[in-house]
Amino acid sequence: MSELLLVVTIAGERVALAASAVESVVELDTLIPVPRAAPHVAGLSALRSRVLTVIDCMRSLELGVTDCSDGIREAAVVELDSHHYALIVDLVEDVVEALSDPVPVRASMGPGWERVSRGMVETEQGPLLLLDVAALVAGADAKAAA
Repeated sequence: MSELLLVVTIAGERVALAASAVESVVELDTLIPVPRAAPHVAGLSALRSRVLTVIDCMRSLELGVTDCSDGIREAAVVELDSHHYALIVDLVEDVVEALSDPVPVRASMGPGWERVSRGMVETEQGPLLLLDVAALVAGADAKAAA
């Protein structure tokens, strides 16, 4: 396996996103609230004349709400079904190579993490939980509706 992974921190946990799913890493400084949006949608922002739906990853994982009142937030920009999303993370760390295919996690992680998990992958920095970007964007309500 030689997939590249973007290492990020969400809710204090180091996790990975498939780098092939990430268009760019940005700093968001403007966030426009969206009335009646799903709870995990933090709002809208703009990037190079594109509207981004901003996803609060902590809220998507049912781990609380990211405080966006202090200004600039780091985010990974992804595209799903021709829509662009910015995934708010605590920190963007590095790009690393996966040394293994994802393997199932054999421990209880909590419902949010379990919903978005694609499994654990080995890297030179140690094992990381690989997240499903589409499940993060969908949020917890998507599982309840299914």
